[in-house]
Amino acid sequence: MFPEAGMENYGFYCLSGGGGHHFAVLAVNVIPDLHLIETGQFFPRFTYEKLDDSSGPSDPQGTFDLTDGRVSGDTVVNGYRRIDNISDDALQRYQAAFGDGVTKDDIFASIYALLHSELYRSTYAADLKRQLPQISLPDTAEDFRKFVEAGEQLLELHIRYEEQPEYSLGEEAVFGDTDDLDFYRVQKLRWGGKSRTPNKTQIVVNDNITLTGIPDEAHEYMLGSRSALEWILDRYQVKTDKDSGIVNDPSDWGLEHGNPRYIVDLIKKITYVSVETVKIVNSLPKLTLRK
Repeated sequence: MFPEAGMENYGFYCLSGGGGHHFAVLAVNVIPDLHLIETGQFFPRFTYEKLDDSSGPSDPQGTFDLTDGRVSGDTVVNGYRRIDNISDDALQRYQAAFGDGVTKDDIFASIYALLHSELYRSTYAADLKRQLPQISLPDTAEDFRKFVEAGEQLLELHIRYEEQPEYSLGEEAVFGDTDDLDFYRVQKLRWGGKSRTPNKTQIVVNDNITLTGIPDEAHEYMLGSRSALEWILDRYQVKTDKDSGIVNDPSDWGLEHGNPRYIVDLIKKITYVSVETVKIVNSLPKLTLRK
């Protein structure tokens, strides 16, 4: 999937069937942890196959840019054949249903959107707990195009989440030196309020700063049984490995890269991604699914 540094790819991770867990799907452009949420599988857009000398000359200048969009056929990149994981048979099926203008990128994007559809998830809820998703086609070419557009937007949001705008959250800060590297240091994120009655419009970063104004929609974007923000609260805390004694401090990355506000900014970006994801999913067409 990612044979060498600098050779780009993308795809989506989704939970494997059989675990009985809430369904989740997430696009990434890096090697995924197959236990990211629970045990899952990764479906890459492309597969790379090493060429031998008898396979023909390679193109040492070849590049793969996700933004170029409409690639068809296999391409040679740095001595590897890039194989399109959308088969020609699948392309023919979609073109027969929705017109000759359908591309393999369209299909991939539409599937990613479909897997976010509340109608799809509720219709196949029992199946999704036992097996991998089965893909149904939308009713009309118009609906298909809406799924393509939504899928492209979702892929961009989820893959490039760190490049998204920051949602406008309030910052309640105590008097202190914001230039102090420890001002934003995180020990354990938590919701506002009390543990038994949390206020989920707030995230307490530390004793110095609390983020306020988190909208209800931000909690509707679910990755399995937790919202994206709940995953942030769970993972971004100082932990010490019992065996090695190694301390995992989530603040270190930001400090090493000259941005002590990194976690604060990340929360704002994930809030934006969550709200926009919910808007896109709610805009998906209501359709009768067919296999």
